[in-house]
Amino acid sequence: MASGRKVDKQFLLISVVLIVVGFFIFSSASLALLAKESSNYSSVAFSQTVFGLFLGTVAMIVVSRLDSKNWKKMAFWLLLGAIILNVLVLVPGIGFEHAGARRWIILGGISFQTSEILKLAFIIYFAAWAAGVKEKMKTFAWGFLPLLVLFAVSAILLLKQPDTDNLILIIFAGMAMFIAAGGKWRYVFMIILAGVVGLTLLAFMRPYVMQRITTFFDPQTDAQGASYQVQQSLIAVGSGGLFGRGFGQSVQKFTYLPEPVGDSVFAVAAEEFGFVGSVFLLLIFVLFATRGLKIASGTTSVFARLTVVGIVIMIVSQAFVNIGAMLGVIPLSGITLPFVSHGGTSLFVTLVEVGIVLSISRTRGS
Repeated sequence: MASGRKVDKQFLLISVVLIVVGFFIFSSASLALLAKESSNYSSVAFSQTVFGLFLGTVAMIVVSRLDSKNWKKMAFWLLLGAIILNVLVLVPGIGFEHAGARRWIILGGISFQTSEILKLAFIIYFAAWAAGVKEKMKTFAWGFLPLLVLFAVSAILLLKQPDTDNLILIIFAGMAMFIAAGGKWRYVFMIILAGVVGLTLLAFMRPYVMQRITTFFDPQTDAQGASYQVQQSLIAVGSGGLFGRGFGQSVQKFTYLPEPVGDSVFAVAAEEFGFVGSVFLLLIFVLFATRGLKIASGTTSVFARLTVVGIVIMIVSQAFVNIGAMLGVIPLSGITLPFVSHGGTSLFVTLVEVGIVLSISRTRGS
């Protein structure tokens, strides 16, 4: 168990606000599913509320009371388990395919996305590694090379699914952790350069990546095809005005917005709650980041500090990439909005991650 000290109340409050706000936005967006002839509303609602919200909240409370050192002890086994799951998802009969992607495993009638587990395992393992090598993190052999190996393993597993979006999030979190661990900036610039080259190659190898890039630079290209989602999202955001149409009153979520409970959920929120509501949601994510990093700076444990940095950067970068794509300021991605979008596995793992940060907040300065 963690020490008797209480969790960081500010971080807990911010997280609770995100959970509650996310649930209400999701509830409104999910009404669009009822308008479809082949509605899967019941399964979506069950996955989000029971597996994601209820069991995730229970897991968050339990994890927040555990000693964070336990995660360090099982870092290797967690990573190994995540790798095995992400290999199994590619096996026919075990992995479940949807919309051309094989990212889910079904066990006992419940499906879960294996990449979500890999993201957490990456953070825990790299934090444990950095804590073990300490000052050697500044060297190529003990710092930069292990990070490259972890990136390579993640890339091999995720690009096969394919899941380019979560790979990008892992790279964001890995770079932030590397910098926080004292890694040299020249290695960071090498990662950025390699990332640009890799993305360019990927764009030529996979047409959907190239489509996202070309439609970003010219949104009018293929308005009924590749640019359709961004166009409809901007219509939804614009029609929200200053204060929005009101809760449940979104028009775009019915038949117009693709994936209203998925990566388009921010557009639904912007239409219903307007500019003020959108800024409020952004502000909560900013507060989540700043308070989380404050917790990280307040602990003397290298493992704890890097774990919090990785978790906070992973969650917040995912949020800003999703929102940025819906506003057309960055290329469209399939990344969902944490705490809000449909995804029982994503919400469950996110709440576990919040629990880990709360657990570490108990031991600040120790």
